Amino acid sequence: MLKKLTPNLIVDDVNKTVDFYQNTLGSFELVLTDPKKGQFDWALMRCEDVEIMFQSKKSLTEKIPGFSEQKTGGTVIIYIEVDSIETFYNWIKDRVKIVAELTDTEYRMREFLIEDCNGFIIAFAQWS
Repeated sequence: MLKKLTPNLIVDDVNKTVDFYQNTLGSFELVLTDPKKGQFDWALMRCEDVEIMFQSKKSLTEKIPGFSEQKTGGTVIIYIEVDSIETFYNWIKDRVKIVAELTDTEYRMREFLIEDCNGFIIAFAQWS
């Protein structure tokens, strides 16, 4: 049966994305890349139990030609639960583009949304 979900997001520049998730978000580590040096075609990043893969549009269109017509970014929301959301929000708010400010929702989550360097939306949330 199903065990784990790890999204593989299509991006234009994997190196730029790795830099954003490592240095701007400051919590993701680079686990694997292909190739190991230079301009990456693919990367796996991890922060505790959260894993995300990033793959260049160029490398994917070589395998799946239909992707050449697809726009990168902005078509998915990544939803990540965190501890101490106020602390994390205050640390990151001046480093990223905030899409939705920190707020309490009707579904008992305290959350805020940002946009990453590719146009993907990331929601950070904590149960309230």
